[in-house]
Amino acid sequence: MHGTTGDAAQTASGRTRIDLEPSWLAELGDQFEQPYMHALREFLRAEKRAGKTIYPAAANWFAAFRCAPFAAVEVVVLGQDPYHGPGQAHGLCFSVPRGVAVPPSLQNIFEELRRDLGITPPAHGCLEHWAGQGVLLLNSVLTVERGRAGSHQGRGWETFTDRVVQVLNERRERLVFMLWGSYAERKGRIIDRSRHLVLSSPHPSPLSAYRGFIGNGHFSAANGYLAEHGQRAIDWRIPP
Repeated sequence: MHGTTGDAAQTASGRTRIDLEPSWLAELGDQFEQPYMHALREFLRAEKRAGKTIYPAAANWFAAFRCAPFAAVEVVVLGQDPYHGPGQAHGLCFSVPRGVAVPPSLQNIFEELRRDLGITPPAHGCLEHWAGQGVLLLNSVLTVERGRAGSHQGRGWETFTDRVVQVLNERRERLVFMLWGSYAERKGRIIDRSRHLVLSSPHPSPLSAYRGFIGNGHFSAANGYLAEHGQRAIDWRIPP
């Protein structure tokens, strides 16, 4: 099956195939047999049977993990839930595919990039270049109903992504966690600040960006921390 839900694909042994990047599957595979995950699977199946449109496409529910394998993660950006407009969500938080208008929150992220590192904003909002360098662009909730922001909250995804944060916290060292807004800050409470760098600020949405997101210096701070610990800095520039 695609990650946790959808119609299950059966292997020759009769077991359910989970379409999750192998290194992540090794860390998270036990979650797919938990009661909360079975309930989430049934919820999503029922939504599909009812004719509801779910974003992103099932093949992209776990795109963040596919782009940034477990051992490759250097930076974690925590989002809330996917964009709920047609064509926007593709499995990476804050990112939209090329050809889709750049949403306001992402415009503000680009504005802080300009202020912090002098990077000219690109003409598109696809952040795959970041993800390919080990930036895990993780939403707390991995699906949403078209036109209904937050519609899949409280259905089980949060438990799964809490586990993602937990295994990164416990089994990796010297990661950078970017927590933008109170929702992300609450989710990041379990992070051991003695093992990782935690950067917190207001959310980049138009409602709060100028209350502290713009000016937070997180991109340069992340690279400074990575360099200090002998790790490769992130190239935050986004190719045209």
